[in-house]
Amino acid sequence: MSKSVQVPSNSVRTLSVVDGDLIVGRHTVINGEGATPKVVVSGIVRCGHHSVFQCSLSAESFEGEGDIGIEGDLDVKDRVEAEDGHLVVSGNVSAKRIDVERSLTVRKNLTGEEVDVGGHLEVKGNTKAQDIDVGGRFYAEGEVEVKTIDVGGSVTIQSKAKVEEIDVGGSAEIAGGHVRDIDVGGSFGSKDSLEFNSIDVGGSVRLAGKSVGGDIDVGGTCNVEGDLQFGNIDVGGVVEISGSAKGDNLDVGGVVRVGGSLQLSGSLDVGGRVEVGDELAVHGVDVGGSVKAKSITATTKVDVGGSITTTTGVSASSVRIGRRGEVVGPIHSDEVLIGERARVEDVRAKRIIMEEKARARNLYGENINIESGCSVSGEVQYTQSLRTERNVFFAKTPVKVDKLPQ
Repeated sequence: MSKSVQVPSNSVRTLSVVDGDLIVGRHTVINGEGATPKVVVSGIVRCGHHSVFQCSLSAESFEGEGDIGIEGDLDVKDRVEAEDGHLVVSGNVSAKRIDVERSLTVRKNLTGEEVDVGGHLEVKGNTKAQDIDVGGRFYAEGEVEVKTIDVGGSVTIQSKAKVEEIDVGGSAEIAGGHVRDIDVGGSFGSKDSLEFNSIDVGGSVRLAGKSVGGDIDVGGTCNVEGDLQFGNIDVGGVVEISGSAKGDNLDVGGVVRVGGSLQLSGSLDVGGRVEVGDELAVHGVDVGGSVKAKSITATTKVDVGGSITTTTGVSASSVRIGRRGEVVGPIHSDEVLIGERARVEDVRAKRIIMEEKARARNLYGENINIESGCSVSGEVQYTQSLRTERNVFFAKTPVKVDKLPQ
């Protein structure tokens, strides 16, 4: 017949096996027997404030009140519950459910299904669980394999993470791995390669290595030290990618900087300026400021309010340069609109329109329309029609040809 064992407050007791429940008073020390000291309890362990187990502990359930220390492993079949205090375990913790009101510190590994900590959770080893809910801070030095992480404050994972959902009110930083969905109110950072489905961050995002994923939505800035493959990026401020990037659509309110190449199956929509170290290949470009790249290739339009600077040129179905804009490098297109007082170099297109007081070096087109006050410092060749208004300056007389030069 099982029976409970009671250890009074302010005492020291050595135990081995308890066939029943173990009731431990306040300010009590429990020692275990054996070469590796351990206490095995078939029932429930209930202990008071400032209790210390100088051994490993195994039980059906564990209930504590106040600050409790376990200088070994805590192995519980069902539930660990600690009220109004801090639970510190020097070894491993294993339980089906863990509910700690203030803080839980695990010096080795943590294994469980549901982990709920009101304050801070710190795990020095690996963490494996279904759901982790922390009110304050979650810090893990080892690898983390968890279905969902819901934290009110901050998350720091020093090793690889394998998580389906991370929802953090403040900031989160991990060492890479695989996280399906990331929702962070402040800032999010990954120190190594990351696989993801979605990133939704209010402040800033920092990625490193070769990251592959889906959509990124950031209120402030997105910085990538390496390469990035993505779905859609929507950033309010600045996007900086040191390597190359490939995705669907990129919508940025401020500035885009890419050290390598940028390939988009959809559109590039930027309010400020774009700087690409190598090739820019997109479906369409709409930039309010300036674009700089080795080359620009667009399936549809290139619409730039300020300047375009390339080495090998711009190729698109249509190119529009805004008022007072400037293009360095050749333009190849079906239709080119050169805005008022804009400056371009060589233009080859089926249809070319120069608005008032625009300037060009060479024009090669089927149909060319030049408004008043424009000037062309090189040659003009056309195959079908040339229409000019008053006060147009030609350094050379325009020539109608059968075929335009390549």
